[in-house]
Amino acid sequence: MAADSSNRKNPWLDRGGVSGEEYDVSYIQKEAAGQNVHGEADFVEALGPKSVLDAGCGTGRVGVELARRGIEVVGVDIDSRMLGTARNKAPHMEWRLGDLETVELGRQFDVIVMAGNVMIFLTPGTEGVVLRNMARHLAPGGRLVAGFQLSTGRLELEEYDRLAREAGLELEARYTTWDRDPWYATSSYAVSVHSIS
Repeated sequence: MAADSSNRKNPWLDRGGVSGEEYDVSYIQKEAAGQNVHGEADFVEALGPKSVLDAGCGTGRVGVELARRGIEVVGVDIDSRMLGTARNKAPHMEWRLGDLETVELGRQFDVIVMAGNVMIFLTPGTEGVVLRNMARHLAPGGRLVAGFQLSTGRLELEEYDRLAREAGLELEARYTTWDRDPWYATSSYAVSVHSIS
């Protein structure tokens, strides 16, 4: 049964006030300084997908880079401002405005990536519904990759794993960074890879 999110606010949309261009500034500055800002794309590419759903794609930073590397990418986001920036950057790509809780793309993907703390910016109470919807969009043998901050009062990792299991997903690997640094129980960030169980 779907969670009733009608009277709950989405934490990302509730923040308001930031444009896609403003959001991208720090990444542009880091890249200009010689830093690698494509750790998520590196991680996903190493899984060898032909198709990727960039779920919660924001301004398209990850999806555009994956497409540049020859991978077919569809991006979905709930924020029209972020999606507008993605469309301006890569008008040739498929970008969809939609809520990960209910979006229906009519196809499946080799990998679904939820970078940029997507899981902790969902409408509270919808995390399990989102994971079930994402699992429906995974091709046989596909993987769901999610990275998010771990902090008090936010989605806990144990709860995320439980909801993933209920969605038919099995934990395959976990890291503390997109560079595949080893996972420790005291880590403040988790990158989790789940596959269809």
